[in-house]
This record gives sequence, C-alpha cells and structure tokens, in this order.
Amino acid sequence: MTTLLYDGSFEGLFTAIFEVFEYKYEPAEIIAKENYLSENMFSNLHEVLTSIEKSDRVLKKLEKNIGKTGVSKLLKVYLSERKDVEFLVLNAVKKSIKNPTVDVLLNYSDDEILEIAKINKSVNREIHRMHAFVRFEKLKDDVYFAKIEPDFNVLPLIVKHFKDRYQDQKWMIYDLKRHYGVFYDLKTMEFFNPESDQIYQFQKIDELLHDEEKRYQKLWQRYFFKTNIPERKNLKLHYQHVPKRYWKYLTEKL
Repeated sequence: MTTLLYDGSFEGLFTAIFEVFEYKYEPAEIIAKENYLSENMFSNLHEVLTSIEKSDRVLKKLEKNIGKTGVSKLLKVYLSERKDVEFLVLNAVKKSIKNPTVDVLLNYSDDEILEIAKINKSVNREIHRMHAFVRFEKLKDDVYFAKIEPDFNVLPLIVKHFKDRYQDQKWMIYDLKRHYGVFYDLKTMEFFNPESDQIYQFQKIDELLHDEEKRYQKLWQRYFFKTNIPERKNLKLHYQHVPKRYWKYLTEKL
C-alpha cells in the first residue's frame, strides 16, 4: 500500500491521482496532510507536490470521458468535505480511465457511483438553499455583506449566481465555518482569507452596520410581525420550506 499525502486542494488531489497512474501505485490511498494522523508501518509514504500541469491533464482526460458535467460532479464530491472524498474520486477516475467510452458516473448499480450521486444531490440542495436564504446587510462603507455557514463548502459554487444578480453593487460573502470569503468590487471577484482580527469583526458584524440598514431591518421585522396570523401558523410546513438552521440568515427571524 502506498499512501499519497497532498495539500488538501482540488488541484493537489488531482495531482495525486495523476501520480497514482504515473508511478503505478497499486494499491494506493490519498490523504490530505491535515487529516493524516499517524504512520502506518505497512504503508509507503509519498508526498505530492501540487502541479497544475498534472492536475489539468487528468481533468482534460476526464472531461473527454464524462464531460464537464461529470467533472462538476467530482468537484462537488470534493467540496462535500467528507472523509472518503479521496477514495470516491480516485475510484471514479480509475473506472473512467478503464471505460473511456461511457459515462461511468451514470452507472448507479455501482455502490460507489451511487454514493457520488447522493452527495451531489445533497450539495445541490445546499446550493439552492444558499441562493434562497443568503441575506446581505449594508455596512457603513456601503459594501453589502452576507455571512454563511453551510454544511458543505459551497461558496465557490454560488458566487456566480450573486455576481450575475448583483452586478451594480459591491458585496462580500464570508463563510464563518471555514474562515474565508469572496469580495466583488464591481469589476473583479476575489477570494480572501482574513486575519484573526478581521475574523472577529465578521463575527460581530452588527457593529459595522449602516444606519440605513438598521432602520430597514426594524421596519422589515415590524412588517413581518404585523402580517403574521397566529391562528394560521403551521410550523411543520414552515420548517419544511425554511429549515430552522437557515433562520440565522433571515432578518425577520433575528
């Protein structure tokens, strides 16, 4: 058994997959360095240096075999952050290389492929809910800020939606759980990792709200309260359409 240790990035994972084939490692397992706990005396360690060239070669081959949709499915598996991400992706690539003329990700009779489909369904549901429930708040510097804390690392998958929808205003989305965000300045969109003091500010964003935003929130909360009809309350249906874990994003629930 050869254990390939990589840096945890998407490009690093596919560099590792390239090297599994390049050096004919069989059997092989791929583990992110941060998740590698202890040495296995029966395993040979191989440290992977991320190579965009190697990663792109694997992705181009996959795109030819399973299309851009198939590559997108594997990206969503990676962003699901499950412990078996590397195992599932590596085995899917192996099957695709072995059967280049068919889309192996459609073979739901295969338990591992079926698991990939289930993960994609869960990630897609989270993306849809982020589109629906993310709320921006206007800050004192006129930047619109939204905080999220999704079950999966979906920020890279939702930014295009917000860029297309809010092209005429500066905005920022910050993932509280993973401590990184994206900022759009009307021209470019860039991901960033804040310093520790900035992380604290993002967690206490209420102190940075624009006065106009504070007035708007009070008005909206008052409207929501006045239009609510207690006799027609149906919490079961409410939870079904707006799960409670998303309430923290909604002004009317604050």
